[in-house]
Amino acid sequence: MTETLVASRDETAHASPLRVALVGNPNCGKTALFNALTGARQKVANYAGVTVERKEGRHRAPDGASIAIIDLPGTYSLRARSPDEMVTRDAVLGRLAGEAPPDVIVCVADATNLRLVLRLALELRTVGRPVVLALNMFDIAERQGLTIDIHRLSSELGMPVITTVATRHRGLEALVVAAQAAASHATGAVVDRWTEPSASEIRTLHRQAERIHKATVTPPKRPDTWTGRLDDVLLHPVAGIAILLVILFLMFQAVFIGAKPIMDLISGGFDALRSAIGHALPHGVLQSLICDGVIAGVGNVVVFLPQIMILFLFIIILEDVGYMARAAFLMDKLMGGAGLHGRAFIPLLSSFACAIPGIMATRVIDQKRDRLTTIMVAPLMTCSARIPVYTLIISAFIPQRAVLGAISLQGLVFFGLYAAGIVSALLVAAVMRRVFWRGASEPFLMELPAYKTPDAANVARGVLQRGEIFLKRAGSIILSMMILVWFLATIPLPPPGATDAAINHSFAGIIGHAIEPFMAPIGFSWQMAVALIPGMAAREVAVGALGTVYAVSGEGGALGASLAHHWSLASALAFLAWYVFAPQCASTLAVVKRETNSWRWPAVMFAYMITLAYAAAFVVYHLAVLVGFG
Repeated sequence: MTETLVASRDETAHASPLRVALVGNPNCGKTALFNALTGARQKVANYAGVTVERKEGRHRAPDGASIAIIDLPGTYSLRARSPDEMVTRDAVLGRLAGEAPPDVIVCVADATNLRLVLRLALELRTVGRPVVLALNMFDIAERQGLTIDIHRLSSELGMPVITTVATRHRGLEALVVAAQAAASHATGAVVDRWTEPSASEIRTLHRQAERIHKATVTPPKRPDTWTGRLDDVLLHPVAGIAILLVILFLMFQAVFIGAKPIMDLISGGFDALRSAIGHALPHGVLQSLICDGVIAGVGNVVVFLPQIMILFLFIIILEDVGYMARAAFLMDKLMGGAGLHGRAFIPLLSSFACAIPGIMATRVIDQKRDRLTTIMVAPLMTCSARIPVYTLIISAFIPQRAVLGAISLQGLVFFGLYAAGIVSALLVAAVMRRVFWRGASEPFLMELPAYKTPDAANVARGVLQRGEIFLKRAGSIILSMMILVWFLATIPLPPPGATDAAINHSFAGIIGHAIEPFMAPIGFSWQMAVALIPGMAAREVAVGALGTVYAVSGEGGALGASLAHHWSLASALAFLAWYVFAPQCASTLAVVKRETNSWRWPAVMFAYMITLAYAAAFVVYHLAVLVGFG
């Protein structure tokens, strides 16, 4: 690697906060360390010009100094191949526009698996900035019986080595002090023209890392058998898949059943608020706006917050335990048959929450064709925005009874909708690989993290952050869309002497009746057609739009009861089928455009998804009518 040293800054005391960058392999506990250091004093944004997430927080050092902590995306090498790794490399080298370079690099390592991170630490040493190695999850390494010669490791790497347990806040003070000391002893010189290591240099670094690992890490005399025993079962090609399906099934049962009591409380609260304000205000436009537009619209969406938080609770716990990487390993063969890379599992799983972070997470996939395939099918995974739609229709039309004595029929239908999304994503991926990108995917290589107990504080923080994001959407996009829907459903007012429903004379009624002939073959009424249009802003807005339309129409009581009264079961099932494939929200299309730097792929995505949605709704509706559900 070519190195040219130049003076980068004055060697006097830092006028601005010390900048410490956290760099490490995926699944090394880097984010847990970031959370432990910064707590609530953190902010999340995007790097300029890209959609890679940027996390920065502040930490108060033992001497009172303020330190800026930057959590960089996971990487295995500075020989960057994926967009995430490129951002990490450029951040470390100070190449990002408007971004000051870090003063100190903390290389975060999983103490139970040092082999890969040692090569990364050796690469970081060539950058010319002070580096400190944090041996994270050191308690697990000790419990497994691993012996690490800390002094020898520090000597071999030429950097301080600090043991940490981020989830227990152990070693944090020592790590911060070591980072400050490293910065104070820095020579003030950094590498100006750094080049990526060649293949031969990578092999040399790898051999050096192997030698250091052998010299400093002693395997346990009595190996940890629990990890092996668990993996024998959880990674079994038959039993492992069965366990994964059971876990997913239980997750969806919990999402549907466990959230119901809290949902009932929220729904009752909004009903009481709507009734109180309705009685307090005189009958007229203002009362209708507040009661039928804001409260009915937003309330019918916010009520699903408990389900979304339960879904994220499961996902975050499974990730913290170390099971997610094993699930990716299990799914590799199945996804490989569909033309998807094994690393696509995590982005697709993230899409259960929202397609946007799922699409952004595809940056960990090296090959462009594999990344594009994953981007194109990510919106088919059942995101949390579909939960309000699914729950509303299932609650209104599927009986609340048990199957086989203990399984909720409603939960079973809910699980079936998720399964339909997964199967359709695999089928579409297989077709796309054959149409756009022929050839086999690269083999999937990954390191399985050690099993660990989830940190309750980190889990709670993650769940609350997701809940906050959902409520912000309700307070911004959904609220504004509900006001727009109310306006369209109310204005213009009916002419004097009109005897039919006032909404028929509104813009919403006019638009709905105009497009109704196109939707009639799939069993959609004009009210359903109207709800689909604002649903393009965000899928869950469709529920609020239905609530507003039926509220303005003078329908009293719960929205589900109104739908059960006006819709046939065939139409309800067709509506569910539409939303399995429904064209994604506008923000998802915008993210796809940014990730692919082209309007071609968002256009292809919208076209194929709306085609599938219409076709699926058509088939389901006519089959349902055929068997007598019309």
